[in-house]
Amino acid sequence: MKKLDILKKIEQLSKQYNLPIIGSRKGEVLVNVIKEYKPKNILEIGTLIGYSAILMSLYLQKNGKITTIEINEKIAKVAEENFRKAGLSSKVNLITGNALEIIPKLKEKFDMLFLDAAKEEYYNYLKRAEPKLNKNAVIVADNVGIFGNAMRDFLDYVKNSGKFTSKTYDFGFDAVEVSKRK
Repeated sequence: MKKLDILKKIEQLSKQYNLPIIGSRKGEVLVNVIKEYKPKNILEIGTLIGYSAILMSLYLQKNGKITTIEINEKIAKVAEENFRKAGLSSKVNLITGNALEIIPKLKEKFDMLFLDAAKEEYYNYLKRAEPKLNKNAVIVADNVGIFGNAMRDFLDYVKNSGKFTSKTYDFGFDAVEVSKRK
């Protein structure tokens, strides 16, 4: 099955079962970040059923890799199946478990961090991932509009710490924050 067909199928499932995927409109931010920054190694926190990892893989460099962490075992199995159908088993490394425990154990460095998991943990995810981020890494955080209050510590950090240049992409119904490491 082609990647675009799988994305369309996941979009339909998300409507049917009310699954909180990034979707095509906000997903454009992810696509544009990948096109602009050309990350080779991406860390995604919050796989769900694989939509954003598949979307990012469409624009990832040939030798690029995505490491994605999902806490829910049943959902991770669905994502794994979607990655297999999309022919991404060699490009996507899915790890099941608590990202706060897993991130410190990761050996590789990352050019991009995509946050789309427990909103109140965005700051903690970033703080654990920071030592694993290359200079000039980019951080993309979904749902900063709807859940802005739950991630106030994260937003304050990326906007006011002096370590990042940060921009909010507002979609009216929600927003995405893109922060580039200085």
